Amino acid sequence: MKANVIVSPFTTNIRNATFGQPVHQTHPHLIKLGEVVKGIHIEEFKQRRQYFLHAVRDNYLSQNGTTTNHIVIIPSANKKYMSHKIPYVFRQNTDFLYLSGCQEPDSVLLLEIDANNNCKNTLFMRPKDKHAEMWDGPRTGVLSAPDVFGVDEARDVNSLKDYLRTYGFTHPNSTLWYDEKVSDLLDVTKIVQDVFNQSKKSPIELIQSLRLVKSDSECVLMSKTCKIASKAINTVIKKSFPGISEHEIYANVDYYTRVNGANFLAYPPVVAGGSNATVIHYINNNQIVKAGEMILLDAGCEYHGYASDITRTWPIDGTFSDPQRVLYEILLQVQKELLDCLLFAGGETLDQLFDTMCSKIGKYLQEIKLIPDSLSNIERSRAAYKFCPHHVSHYLGMD
Repeated sequence: MKANVIVSPFTTNIRNATFGQPVHQTHPHLIKLGEVVKGIHIEEFKQRRQYFLHAVRDNYLSQNGTTTNHIVIIPSANKKYMSHKIPYVFRQNTDFLYLSGCQEPDSVLLLEIDANNNCKNTLFMRPKDKHAEMWDGPRTGVLSAPDVFGVDEARDVNSLKDYLRTYGFTHPNSTLWYDEKVSDLLDVTKIVQDVFNQSKKSPIELIQSLRLVKSDSECVLMSKTCKIASKAINTVIKKSFPGISEHEIYANVDYYTRVNGANFLAYPPVVAGGSNATVIHYINNNQIVKAGEMILLDAGCEYHGYASDITRTWPIDGTFSDPQRVLYEILLQVQKELLDCLLFAGGETLDQLFDTMCSKIGKYLQEIKLIPDSLSNIERSRAAYKFCPHHVSHYLGMD
């Protein structure tokens, strides 16, 4: 990814610059002027970091009744290998990506706020390395990083230990936020353990609380990834037939999501014909779908960091049997009623919606005599759960 001249919004004029991810200068078909990643402007990332640091400050103040200095260490993901020198497709730590926009491995975002509410953010990244870049592609490097990501400073990741040691000397009573349990970067964990003696607080819950509420830009990306997956699945349904393998359906949904703009599938899809659909996380996908069977497809794609997750079932030969149609229409009716519940009592939380789902499924299963009429409401819901032994839904976004 090479550009001859860096232009606005960059403040520097770097000739022959290369970058570790798409930017407007190299990928104008993907990244608009001022965006860090597809659809997300540099100012939104700055705002996220500010909101997060204010949340850190307010959380500590509410628990301790005073202010102090805080330093937050958020590591990126690292490259993972399926065998010697053969890497998996890299996927960034989404908390790190949410706050930085940086898609490079082996990086660290350092966020600071002092007792006077002065904020600073520093991105530690791999230095430029001609030999490594010849094999693995370009790196952004520390020179261009402040302009690309909107951080105050960028430094060589190899200087992280010295920076933290200096910070510890000058801010001896600061609060450290770092969650080593979720960190891929063992070197960073060791540095933190060597430099800091005090206990650590996890920043994950505060980051997740910010990620819970989506911005307008995120809603656009989420709508797009869902539309891509929906269109792909509709095509897959049309191209299915008795005798097709589950694996071919897998290949088709992968193909049609990608040709419509997705980066890759969001997770290993469930492609389950017949009784395989009773295995909730069935991912073997190696059976032939026979005439008369229903097929269940649980698939989604990732579009520039945002995931979709859709489940569809259909008769492989295009025609429902009577029992298949009865159950299908029951679940479709429950789905419609639950969507209505989202705006009214019984749908304020996922757990409430789950209870409502079990009650409604139980009611309809009683009507078709699959469970006894004599059951109480609680017993009816418990009986329904045996037919649907999982939660009603889950959060959706970057994960």
